[in-house]
Amino acid sequence: MIRDNMVDQHLVKENLFSFWLNQQSEEGEGGEIVFGGVDPKHYKGTHTYVPVTQKGYWQFEMGDVLIGGKPTGFCKDGCSAIVDSGTSMIAGPMNAITEINLAIGAMGIINDQCQKAIGNVGNLVFDMFSAMFKEPGKLCSRITICVPGDKATDGSDIRSVVDMSDGLTGPPQVPICKACEIVVDFWHKVLTNNLSRGAVLKLGTQLCAVTGLAGESTVDCARLPFMPTISFTIGGKEFELSPNEYITKIGEGASAQCVSTFVPLDNPPDVGPLWILGDAFMRRYHTIFDHGNLRIGFAEAA
Repeated sequence: MIRDNMVDQHLVKENLFSFWLNQQSEEGEGGEIVFGGVDPKHYKGTHTYVPVTQKGYWQFEMGDVLIGGKPTGFCKDGCSAIVDSGTSMIAGPMNAITEINLAIGAMGIINDQCQKAIGNVGNLVFDMFSAMFKEPGKLCSRITICVPGDKATDGSDIRSVVDMSDGLTGPPQVPICKACEIVVDFWHKVLTNNLSRGAVLKLGTQLCAVTGLAGESTVDCARLPFMPTISFTIGGKEFELSPNEYITKIGEGASAQCVSTFVPLDNPPDVGPLWILGDAFMRRYHTIFDHGNLRIGFAEAA
C-alpha cells in the first residue's frame, strides 16, 4: 500500500493517516487526507480512540445507538462497526435501520409506490368482490351448489328440531344450498363494512412499510427541524448526528427531495451484524486511522 511504502521509506513521521470531509463541500474543497499526520485546523478538542478489533477493515466495537437521546438497545451488548470513506451512507442491520427510519418519518420509495397501489387497487378489489357476493342465490347457483328450482333457498324444508318419524332429536339440518347462501350473504356484509375494509387496507399499508424500508427512503423536507438526533456510542462517548447531517437534500424548492442516509445491511450469519459509518458520519467527525497503534480516533470536525 502507498501508506506502507511511505513508512518503509521514512517519508512520514507517524504510521497513521487522517480524514477530513468538508461539510460545505459545495463552497470549497471537498476534503483532505493527510498521510503520516493530522491537520489540527480540521478538528476541535481531542480525539476519542477505540482499538481495532479486526485488521484490514478497521473494525471496532461500538456501543448502543440512540434515537433522540434515548437508548434503543440495538447494541447494548456491543456491535461491530467499521468507518469507511468509500461508503456515502450509514448502513446497519435491517431491524435497527427500519426503526430509525420510522422514527425520523422516512418512507421507502418502494413503500410509497406500494401505499398508492393499496389505496387504488385495494378498494377496487373490495368493490368487485362485494358486487360478486351481492346476490347469494345467483352465486351459489353459478358454482353449482344450488340448482334451478331448489326450494331450499326459502328455508321451507329445514327439518324441525324433533323429527318424530325416526325418534331422533338434534339441531335443525340446513340444506347445503341454504348454507351456501348464508355464507355468501355474511361475506357480502363483511365486504361492504367500512371498518372491515379499513382494517384490511391498514394491514396492507403496514406490510408496505416493512418491505419499503428495505431500500432507499425519503422524508418530507419540511420535517427536518422536528426530526430526532441519532447518536452512536464509541469509546464511551456519544457521537451525535443532526437531521441536516443524516439527511441528504437533492435539489431546491418545491421539487427538492430529502433522502435518509440510513440503509439496511444484513450480513450472512457467519459474518454477523455490522454497522458501516460512511461519509454521512465522517463529515461530522474528523477521523484518524492510527496503523501504528491499531486504533481509530474521532473528534468533531472543524
